[in-house]
Amino acid sequence: MTKRGLGRGIDALLSAALAERDVPLSEISVYDISHNKFQPRRVFDDDAMAELEQSIRQFGVLQPIIVRQVLGGFELVAGERRLRAARKAELLTIPALIKEFSDAQMAEIALIENIQRENLNVIEEAIAYRRLMDDFGLTQEDVANKIGRSRSMIANVVRLLKLAPEVQDHVSRGTLSMGQVRPLLGLEDYDKQIEAANTIIEEDLSARDSEELVRRLLNPPVIKEKKPPEPKEIFVGDIEERLKLILGTQVKIKPGKLKSRIEIEFYSPDDLERIVEVLIAKQQMANIKPMGSLVV
Repeated sequence: MTKRGLGRGIDALLSAALAERDVPLSEISVYDISHNKFQPRRVFDDDAMAELEQSIRQFGVLQPIIVRQVLGGFELVAGERRLRAARKAELLTIPALIKEFSDAQMAEIALIENIQRENLNVIEEAIAYRRLMDDFGLTQEDVANKIGRSRSMIANVVRLLKLAPEVQDHVSRGTLSMGQVRPLLGLEDYDKQIEAANTIIEEDLSARDSEELVRRLLNPPVIKEKKPPEPKEIFVGDIEERLKLILGTQVKIKPGKLKSRIEIEFYSPDDLERIVEVLIAKQQMANIKPMGSLVV
């Protein structure tokens, strides 16, 4: 997803908060710090974390994390990846700035830090936006202004949370793109969303193909039931059997409202000649003209 400028950047946001008074740098035990409960990131790239760990082993933590003091220790405000990497690098302490932040400020900082410094996947963004709105009473417009995005973009991302959890997981892992799954929002049933998502993956459908798939699922073609053939009157079936015996071949009588037909099957020119001779012989014997129309 293309990123726009983020309203107040993370550095500006933190600088404004920290500038209220001088904040001394402290060395805090990495095990006295709990994670930010508003952290939107659910997936951390293993390769990127390994690189950060190696850098910390070699040079230490160059940029301090930010924490707030809570009962029994500290709670992380910003610096989730640095804290995790420091623990993996077996550091005992980490440089930190201690500052008071409200829950709303922590949620906003955590979201902006992740979006600006390392992209969240779109589902993680959606969860973070929804939490800002639900927990702190922000509107979509408020969230858009805080992070420098359009309100419509916020609305489109949050709508992805209406997808089945299995489909959301595909998006989080990058198996499906936002463009591919957006049409699935038109399917209210989770089972149908999952079925459509599996089809998109198996057939490698584009976003446009996904729209067509959903359109077909919402408007399946109407299959008209074939009317069973009307039963033939008993006398018609009896005459068919008599003609089969006389002509030695299949005969079908097809009654109609204004006109009816007799169909006589033949399998070669000789067979046709034989049938004609039988009919002529019968005509001569009966000394009558044939009635109705004959279809061969």
